[in-house]
Amino acid sequence: MKQLIRSASRRSLAAIFGGVYVVALALAIVPPLYMWGSGVRTTVLGVPFSIMYWIFDALLLGLCLWALYAAEDIRGELDEAALPMTGPTGEGA
Repeated sequence: MKQLIRSASRRSLAAIFGGVYVVALALAIVPPLYMWGSGVRTTVLGVPFSIMYWIFDALLLGLCLWALYAAEDIRGELDEAALPMTGPTGEGA
């Protein structure tokens, strides 16, 4: 999997993660989608569907950002200033 991420172009990774992120944002922002969810009277794990809709959307957004961070870490594209400082033995400073 790491080799696949390393070999993918930056543009394709941006398109994949950007597409998922746009879909998740559309779920949160576009009112007709939420209105559809708020009209459902079923419960999911005891939580009304309209609330579970928001929980699912928040988890999708968070997991998308985490996966993009992990992909950038694998590719070595993280900002060096954001990485933890390490001493010569590899331990934290």
